[in-house]
Amino acid sequence: MKLKQYVVDAFTKQVFCGNPAAICILDHWLADGLMLNIACENNLSETAFAVKKDADRYQLRWFTPGGEIDLCGHATLACAFVIMNYYDAKAQTIRFDTLSGNLTVVKRDALYEMDFPAYALRATAVTEELCDALGVAPKAAYMGRDLLCVFDDEKQVRALSPDMEKIRKLEGLLLHVTAPGKEADCVSRSFAPKLNIAEDPVCGSGHCHIVPYWAGRLQKQSVVAYQASKRGGTLYCRMQGERVSLAGNAALYAVAEIYAPQTHDVAES
Repeated sequence: MKLKQYVVDAFTKQVFCGNPAAICILDHWLADGLMLNIACENNLSETAFAVKKDADRYQLRWFTPGGEIDLCGHATLACAFVIMNYYDAKAQTIRFDTLSGNLTVVKRDALYEMDFPAYALRATAVTEELCDALGVAPKAAYMGRDLLCVFDDEKQVRALSPDMEKIRKLEGLLLHVTAPGKEADCVSRSFAPKLNIAEDPVCGSGHCHIVPYWAGRLQKQSVVAYQASKRGGTLYCRMQGERVSLAGNAALYAVAEIYAPQTHDVAES
């Protein structure tokens, strides 16, 4: 069985930057084990699989090398980019049914704008274990799905070299660190050792934590966010009630064919 796969760098205008995601547009669902094996073989932070339901609606699932997850921003943007450029060039809006509900991506010139749920944040203790994992004490910490740590200076965020095994033991699916930015409203980095990902280059779902924090702190609805990983990426964000809009560019890196096993390749109905 041959599958076509696209690798797209999201939240960037050029390849080798942003966050790469592998995208497979399917006629039918594959077995979960096969999709996980493909994600492990790709060894990217996410591999996304989508099946068309009707004219502008797809069912979308995301897999990391550590398993399926409930929300992923950059792979959603990358999937919409693939559909709008290589499957339906006339489409300006794509709707996805996901584990996090209905998600919409709208193409606005060169930007792909996503409508995502914002995570409610609650203050949590800056523990000795947290400081030990990061190697430095954050100013404050908050919990949503993920753990969000706030610093005063972006130099602290850029210089961090956290202990991944110690992060595994902390609460929260991922750990994000953020600070005010000099050229953007905020800078951040995202770590996901529980998903077998040391550092996520640009984390869309992480900004469903980061943007609500900074929108409230800065008292502004629109936030320009920069993810200060080695690859780097820019997100143009806007709070809309209990939702957050995340917009960014995308660049195609590669198109490939996957030669998957013939056995156990189709999901049970």
